[in-house]
Amino acid sequence: MTAESHPAKKLKLEGKVIGTHNGTFHCDEALAVFLLNRTKEYAGADLKRTRDPAVLNTCDIVVDVGGVYDEKTQRFDHHQRGFEEVFGHGFTTKLSSAGLVYKHFGKEIIANRFQASKDDEKTETLWLKMYKEFIEAIDAIDNGISQYPADLKPRYRSRTDVSSRVGHLNPAWNESVDAQVVDAKFLQASALVGGEFLNRLDYYANAWLPARDLVVAALNKRKEVDASGRIILFEQFAPWKEHLFELEESLAIPAAEKPIYVLYPDETGGNWRIQAVPIAPESFESRKALPEQWRGVRDDALSQLSGVDGGIFVHASGFIGGNKTKEGVLRLASLALNI
Repeated sequence: MTAESHPAKKLKLEGKVIGTHNGTFHCDEALAVFLLNRTKEYAGADLKRTRDPAVLNTCDIVVDVGGVYDEKTQRFDHHQRGFEEVFGHGFTTKLSSAGLVYKHFGKEIIANRFQASKDDEKTETLWLKMYKEFIEAIDAIDNGISQYPADLKPRYRSRTDVSSRVGHLNPAWNESVDAQVVDAKFLQASALVGGEFLNRLDYYANAWLPARDLVVAALNKRKEVDASGRIILFEQFAPWKEHLFELEESLAIPAAEKPIYVLYPDETGGNWRIQAVPIAPESFESRKALPEQWRGVRDDALSQLSGVDGGIFVHASGFIGGNKTKEGVLRLASLALNI
């Protein structure tokens, strides 16, 4: 039976083909190829690594080579003169082939991963989050965009980011650059960066998003906790800082109504915490630290000073404190608001 008439071989001949360049590979096209294999159209597609225009013209989709960006013809290169495409939604970093593929196929990939709709609000949230936290840096590094002004000298050298680790998989100068060897290393690189992409996506879907839901619920109920709306209560601990600042902005909460204190159980210690909201997610300065007279005081001395039983501690900087009960931290927060 000839190749043309054998059903399995005929199916193979009719399969989709992804094209990218051969030779030294980078993180952007390694991820682009991985992502395409997670779409309905290009799942299981063959891969051709070449710079031969005639061969690339036979491919169904081409990434990171060819000098053309055209969604209609499925060409996704970013090296051509005049290319300035960005992700949008407030992001201004020029896209690499990874960002281009993610911009056009990312929602489908996320929806497929979690059996959701591309139009689901959570799909949109994850799509934007993954660009911010994972894809944008790959775009910037491949396009030679510095993370900080060029006149600042780095204090140390970092070569452990995912783009660097992909680069390290290329053959050394004195190793074989046989096409089959390099192609196999490319597939290894694609699996490396793709695996990390899925790992982070799963984290954001299964841990980060549920925490966000808890913060949304707590924000909506904050005036039931205190009429001022400036105390947030969590019945279980969840990472809240990043979500709080993003939600305050998206919900346009007025400055006069932004939360001052966050209360949550310390599940390892079996008691409760009161934490002052910082002025920014990474800041050590609080919107309103706990009262100066409480700072550095512990246990019974704190209970006597504050008038609230069950005192455990207030940190010397006033950013956090503890009490044995939920009622205790609620009372501390109410008092602190008015001191």
